[in-house]
Amino acid sequence: MSLSLNALTQLGIMILAGMFMGRMMKHIKLPNVTGYLLAGLLLGPYFLPALGCPFSILSENFVSGIGIVSEVALGFIAFSIGNEFRISYFRKIGAAPLIIASMESLFAVVVVVAGLLLTRHDAAFSLVLGSIAAATAPAATIMVINQYKAKGPVTSTLLSVVAIDDATALILFSASVAAASAMTGRASNPVLQILIPAGQILLALAAGGLLGILLLIPMRYFHKKSNRLALICGFLFVGIGIADLFGLSSLMLCMALGTAVANLSPEAGSILSLAESITPPVYILFFVASGAGLQISVLKTAGMIGAVYIIGRIVGKLLGAWLGARMAHTPAPVGKYLGPCLLPQAGVAIGLTLLAGRVVPEYAPTIRAVVLAGTLVYEMAGPGITKLSLTKAGEIQG
Repeated sequence: MSLSLNALTQLGIMILAGMFMGRMMKHIKLPNVTGYLLAGLLLGPYFLPALGCPFSILSENFVSGIGIVSEVALGFIAFSIGNEFRISYFRKIGAAPLIIASMESLFAVVVVVAGLLLTRHDAAFSLVLGSIAAATAPAATIMVINQYKAKGPVTSTLLSVVAIDDATALILFSASVAAASAMTGRASNPVLQILIPAGQILLALAAGGLLGILLLIPMRYFHKKSNRLALICGFLFVGIGIADLFGLSSLMLCMALGTAVANLSPEAGSILSLAESITPPVYILFFVASGAGLQISVLKTAGMIGAVYIIGRIVGKLLGAWLGARMAHTPAPVGKYLGPCLLPQAGVAIGLTLLAGRVVPEYAPTIRAVVLAGTLVYEMAGPGITKLSLTKAGEIQG
């Protein structure tokens, strides 16, 4: 049972509780985002009721019905990531982020699939579940970087890798699903199952780039900060809406929008600063809502398969990032400390469980339970591990 509070009251409580828990985390030297997630866990409809509490502050319907907050927050985060994709930067570092993103995504899949096969699970099921391991959620990582103003080769490479990761994860998932569909006899055209997602990625990038160019046109005539902020919000909202309408990745689209602005406007820095001025309450709501949606009960359901998935993905990400960094000849700290920063996993992975369930419907409940259990572990532990890794790399001071 949840308290009968209206939507605005619940939103207000989420922001205030998130701020309070974020401040509490500072006393034990953990990132604010960990506090936001904990606040959501305590307010949400799953954690306290599971411990015997007769009520929760946030209702299940309310938590599931504020998805627009998550979409907007991820849109701003992707826009921020896109601003790091400057041509001058890639001329300097070359293909290192692409190599690392490809390797860490691939090895996460390979290690999880191998672990599931070794524990004698069905091949199609292992391939589908393992392919979801490639996905990485950038939101918590970006929040840690922004909070502590991390700077250095690990941070700059990390920002690029988490952006590219979305594309590499979708491609690997599509290829794995096509292979699994062929195994189960459910594939109509395995080639199309790979080409369509690749085409959607390209379309999202093209649409985002075009919106970025269009955004800069009115920016020439509106110089007041409030007007410029309204323009940024308007174009981001339109971009997210277009992505939803045509089934594209809003992360890729908004990232491309930010990339276009970064490379075509001499005022890119001030535009990004304007965008960030509106995001604090949005980010708090996003992470509190994420925490509220974490279901502790799935840890029991996941069982041994969940342990293989969680541990295998960690090993794969660490090994793949290290090997990719070696192949790209990056500075030593990148190979050593970047991998642990890639553990968070959330929205994209959960979304992929719905597609995975269509390929092996008999395993759909198991796949969802395992990925949700992984999300719970990665989201709660990830921000602290990211902060520790960047501190050891010497890119967070104090």
